[in-house]
Amino acid sequence: MEIKKVGVVGCGLMGSGIAQTAAEGGFTTIVREPTQELLDKGLQRIRDFMAKGIEKGKMTPERRDEVWARIQGTTDLSDLADCDLVIEAITEVRDAKEALFAELDQICKPSTIFATNTSTFRVAELAAVTKRPHLFGGLHYFFPPVINKLLEVVRTKETVPEVIETLLNFGRLTGKLPILVLDSPGFAVNRFFIAWYNEAARLLDEGVANIPTIDEAACETFGIGMGPFKLINVSGVFLAYHGAASLYESLGEFYKPAKHLRELYESNQLWDLSGEVDPTRKQAVAERLLGVVCGVAARVVEEGVATIEDVDRGATIGLRWAKGPFALMNDMGLEHALELMKPIEERHPGFIPDLLKKQVASGKPWPLRHVRLSVDGAIATITMSRPEALNALNRKVLQELKDALAQVRANRAVRVVILTGEGNAFIAGADIKEMQALAAQPDAIREFTEFGQGVLRDIETLPQPVIAAINGFALGGGLEVALACDIRIASSDARLGLPEVGLGIMPGLGGTQRTTRLVGRGVASELIFTGDLIGAEEAARVGLVNRVVEPAKLMETARQLAERIASRAPVALAKAKAAILATQQLPLDEGLAFELDRAIEVMATPDRVEGMQAFIEKRQPVFTGEET
Repeated sequence: MEIKKVGVVGCGLMGSGIAQTAAEGGFTTIVREPTQELLDKGLQRIRDFMAKGIEKGKMTPERRDEVWARIQGTTDLSDLADCDLVIEAITEVRDAKEALFAELDQICKPSTIFATNTSTFRVAELAAVTKRPHLFGGLHYFFPPVINKLLEVVRTKETVPEVIETLLNFGRLTGKLPILVLDSPGFAVNRFFIAWYNEAARLLDEGVANIPTIDEAACETFGIGMGPFKLINVSGVFLAYHGAASLYESLGEFYKPAKHLRELYESNQLWDLSGEVDPTRKQAVAERLLGVVCGVAARVVEEGVATIEDVDRGATIGLRWAKGPFALMNDMGLEHALELMKPIEERHPGFIPDLLKKQVASGKPWPLRHVRLSVDGAIATITMSRPEALNALNRKVLQELKDALAQVRANRAVRVVILTGEGNAFIAGADIKEMQALAAQPDAIREFTEFGQGVLRDIETLPQPVIAAINGFALGGGLEVALACDIRIASSDARLGLPEVGLGIMPGLGGTQRTTRLVGRGVASELIFTGDLIGAEEAARVGLVNRVVEPAKLMETARQLAERIASRAPVALAKAKAAILATQQLPLDEGLAFELDRAIEVMATPDRVEGMQAFIEKRQPVFTGEET
């Protein structure tokens, strides 16, 4: 489902940021407010934000003009009639949202996708007032939406898969790191975030510690710059109280707003952050907050609201915590995490999820994976999914990639592989922090590099053709991974290079070898000696990538190519791939002999019989991939 024009209803703090983000992603964007006064105020907010971007050197005047040209303001809801996607970002009042969507349903074309930015209401309840619940989802942005990269894409039971994929892709194209969550109260992140700050207020209610002590303990424990009380003062007491009250209504007693939080809301005041920190109370605070956060996070996964990895990504990207709940549990040990929850269980029976108990009984940590493998028919997609680190390679990531490749190799149903990255990077090189730690140990750095070379050889020697869909930065080890693939398709905004010499090192995962074989000594030398990055078009010109496509078309193009390849005879493909690879290792005479042997082997396969017979009968062949 293609999105070209986006409507945003509401141009307040959230709506203005959402509109700017959509326009920066290349979409024509119409933003609507009911009065000209509100519209002018909202549009000025966008202008001011972009002006600050120019002041800080994060945006050029040319880029501002380009983005601004895509934004249109209106007070007439009917101007959104032909939008492909309409995002609601009005005040958090259920009746107002329902009335808006009922009206939009009458105005917009039948194919328009609706999305709500609600943070507290069930998406399905809002969808129910329309005749298109199958085209309805949630796009929950985090403040400030122009800066915060996290986006929760919310699916209801009725949202069709095509809409979910379209919303996920829309998020990526607008610079977000989307996580898929189930339509559930608080979705994923707010479920444990609201519990976190409400528990902080409860600690105040109980006299466990004062505000400065709780804030400092929270900052130290979660690796953040603002504790819960200061954060509520900044983001708004109304939102904090409303969030807790909403989850209390939906999920019960555990989320009942703390006494001090309710009183603060009723008084329309801010927290008084003055006072002295009591170091003797910080451990008790840390243990309570950790117990609550980890217990709720495990419950979110147990209910299928989100995956372990996406919950942690929500914490690190959306809330800017140093580590997510599951990484925190792995660090402290799951047994210890369980102990921290037992006092909470006494006050709130049933708090500890069975999922956590089972994981503790297994004696293993939570399995946090950074490489995703999905198989759809004959096509496997391997996604490097460590966007918070630009998908940088470390030993763990390389091992997971090796494991994924082994699964693909063993799966005879898979005929083509697409390798890509999550976020705005394909792979931005090796993890420099890990490399720095290994650098002082010659044996360790040799072992790491040899292991990495072996993983890339696994890609290269995979019997199935591998397409690299280069969605962003492909630097150092990332470009070396792409070079190990058979075909490279790059997004027009991709940047490629081998910048190792700028760090005092050199390519070590095949960069000097595969680059030279692919583009020749001169081009390879310039890339490696300067360490300069080049754009996708230049990479295509020198032969580093096969073709360049618009960002929105990258995965579609890769998929279409994969489907064409997958329709061919698997054994013939594998033999042809082996022969192509042999050209880099054998003299011409030996290479021709190698090719001859493979060609004779292919002639003896059932697929050859089927392919030729189908040609004679003028029908599509049905290949089985049988060797004999």
